[in-house]
Amino acid sequence: MIRASYSRLLALLALLVAALFTASLLIGPAGVRPGPALAALLGQGDEMLALVMREIRLPRAILGVLVGAALGMSGAVLQGFLRNPLAEPGLIGTSASAALGAVLAIHTGLSLAFPLALPLAALAGALVSVLLVLILAGARGGALALILAGIAISALAGAATSLVLNLSPNPFAANEIIFWTLGSLADRSMLHVWIVLPFLLAGFALLVPITGQLDALTLGEDAAASMGVDLRRLRLLLVAGTAALVGGATAVAGTIGFVGLVVPHVLRHAVGARPSRLLPASALGGAAMVLAADVAVRLILPERDLKLGVLTALVGAPFFLRLILKTRGNAL
Repeated sequence: MIRASYSRLLALLALLVAALFTASLLIGPAGVRPGPALAALLGQGDEMLALVMREIRLPRAILGVLVGAALGMSGAVLQGFLRNPLAEPGLIGTSASAALGAVLAIHTGLSLAFPLALPLAALAGALVSVLLVLILAGARGGALALILAGIAISALAGAATSLVLNLSPNPFAANEIIFWTLGSLADRSMLHVWIVLPFLLAGFALLVPITGQLDALTLGEDAAASMGVDLRRLRLLLVAGTAALVGGATAVAGTIGFVGLVVPHVLRHAVGARPSRLLPASALGGAAMVLAADVAVRLILPERDLKLGVLTALVGAPFFLRLILKTRGNAL
């Protein structure tokens, strides 16, 4: 019964992602009917429409799936490892460090001289954050040391980003930095997809094999160690995999918050609170949430370019406040 219910949940989430992916391809300012749009995607019909479908809408839809899946899975992994339903992907400082790398690329003008400098600098920032977190947490540091190291790196990267904004002599660069940090999938190409895809695949490959160990960790670290779980190796794989996913997502989409917090929490009760089942469900749920938000920004204020990260924050912040009130009520 439980296995059948879980399979149905995954099937429903997959159908939802497929429907939203199709909607992302068909909805846009061009106002093209579905038939000609899909035909253009297959290389038939008007050449200009085919260019729009293949070079603008298709990369945006693909990145919506990849970014959402990365954020959803990384949030589920951190919540399982820390045994805290309020943990989220930015906890280990990767997203803030990736954002700092992109901001430096914009500030120094590298993004203008070399268009791919922005995502590559963001990925470099994510890599640096991983090394710093592992060094600060130490070889024997536990979950608390990991959290404190992540908070320190995140605060330092945030302060450095603010300093760059404060000292930027170019108001256009400062404006571009602000808009990039708000998060968006607009104006992305297939080149961005190919740049970030290896990092996301590497992150998925590192995290999927440890799902069983996360199940054992729900019993506590001592119990997991007695069952043969190598906690040091688990932590290393978790940090590296999460950083690859969050760093890659931030590199191409900017900072998109609350997806990794909201999606795993909503789906946790449906999968029996088992991390091995929550990870695939959260990946699909995250993809659905980002695709839905990206479609919504095109419908709500198409002429004002509403940013994706703004909309996810508007949806996620009230949910986070509800969690706080619920937690406080249970404590009383």
